Amino acid sequence: MAKNASSSSSSSSSSSSSSMQKINGGDEGLILDGSESGWVEARTHCDHLNSLSPDLIHIPTANTSCSRCEHPKENWLCLCCKEVLCSRFVNKHMLEHYQHEQHNLALSYSDLSVWCFSCDAYLDVQAIVPLRPAYETAYILKFGQPPPFRSVD
Repeated sequence: MAKNASSSSSSSSSSSSSSMQKINGGDEGLILDGSESGWVEARTHCDHLNSLSPDLIHIPTANTSCSRCEHPKENWLCLCCKEVLCSRFVNKHMLEHYQHEQHNLALSYSDLSVWCFSCDAYLDVQAIVPLRPAYETAYILKFGQPPPFRSVD
């Protein structure tokens, strides 16, 4: 998923991606794409939104435990059926849910990011309007106030 940093023999280059940065060192430069720092650019389009639950305003609270192992942390909300399951860093129940049910969209209760398993990518909840109800509701349940929104062009 993440791209590795690679070296380039030219001392300057222009990148078509604003996320790329070139660091010069001697005769060779190192191109970083942001993945080495943990930064990820979320997708602004997803072809799997038709699997979203029709009611994403009524969702379990952010402190809901995994429905299979009862683990209290690192849980994700399935945006297709609204089941709460633990992350790949715990017992991988959300990943197993995707593999068995093909429910490909999930919201992390840890950081409120949305992941599409089929796209293998994070999705921009502010740019993809159908994701906003789940994000806004989860944000209010977690922080007690509506989320700030950036303007989307």
